[in-house]
Amino acid sequence: MEQKSGALERAQAVKLIIFDVDGVLTDGGIYIGESGELYKPFFCRDGLGITLAHKAGLKTAIITGRRSAQVAFRAGELHISEVFQGSLDKRAAYRTLKEKLELCDEEIGYIGDDLIDLPIMSQVGLPMAVADAVPEVRQQALLTSGFAGGHGAVRELLEFVLKAQGKWQVLLQDFTAPDAARGLAQ
Repeated sequence: MEQKSGALERAQAVKLIIFDVDGVLTDGGIYIGESGELYKPFFCRDGLGITLAHKAGLKTAIITGRRSAQVAFRAGELHISEVFQGSLDKRAAYRTLKEKLELCDEEIGYIGDDLIDLPIMSQVGLPMAVADAVPEVRQQALLTSGFAGGHGAVRELLEFVLKAQGKWQVLLQDFTAPDAARGLAQ
């Protein structure tokens, strides 16, 4: 993971992390079946990372430029209640979300991969990128995952935030204690 100056301090203030979908929560591919149905591959470890972030008290949201039933379904599985689809100008969705949750820019992180993500990344306290993001996004990011979108980048970035906030070790106890909790959604 590439970490720029100030990333650790900014991660400590984060209360909400916003995800792009295509190229962040997925590998960016859009798979089309014979009848025109769409498929999107989501990475299970990213899902568990989101579940752990919720357990630690972080809020999550999705702002994506495309619309798909698959995103709504996956967001529901992961209990991400704030989902904005079809947001080609992501700034309007960002403003709505920020006002609704009564947060300031410094309390928000955003994970992106492409040019459409730059307007929000320039506003949030903790801009983050996946390893295969376009150069302009990686340049804007204070944290860049060592993993590509849809291949563990979200999990790695969430772990960084949770560790910066001192919450990771407590979460690990659920998996290492003799009576560890089972069945966390992935």
